[in-house]
Amino acid sequence: MATQRHYYQPTAYPYHHAPSKAPASASLYPISRVSGSPPDFSDASTTAGSRSSGGLTFSSAGEYDSSFASYSGVDVVDVLSDRMQDAFDPTPLDKGLARQAQTSGQLNAKQQELLELQALAQRRLKGARANFSEGLKTARETKRDLEWTQKRVSALKAKAEKAHPEEYRRSSKKYVYDDY
Repeated sequence: MATQRHYYQPTAYPYHHAPSKAPASASLYPISRVSGSPPDFSDASTTAGSRSSGGLTFSSAGEYDSSFASYSGVDVVDVLSDRMQDAFDPTPLDKGLARQAQTSGQLNAKQQELLELQALAQRRLKGARANFSEGLKTARETKRDLEWTQKRVSALKAKAEKAHPEEYRRSSKKYVYDDY
């Protein structure tokens, strides 16, 4: 049984199609559209014998005959590479990468600034706590001193009243002090 092989027949149209591009405001990346759909194969053609697809002949063992894959001197890798270069514009990605690097740098700078401010706030809080503790200690000492002075003044007043009652009464009328 002779196997039938299909060969690539160039069409009148050029093989290089320019991709369609979406408007810049709608999307940052170009969109390419390929016309046509893949060939349909029945289950019978894929289970036994051989089949061909676009100039490549496949056998039932899963191998293909590459001797007919040249497409009349056209290098498929170059064609696909050219199409990818035309369909893909790296400029938006480069701009996005630059923006990402800039934002990352700004974020790192802000993070460092926050760490420095946090350390400064902790130092200030430590100083404020020390000052507050010192202030409490001073307030307690002052209260103790005032209480001792009040006791001492009260004791002297009682002693003066007992020792000189008449003079104490006259001075009390002349100088009135509030009792605390």
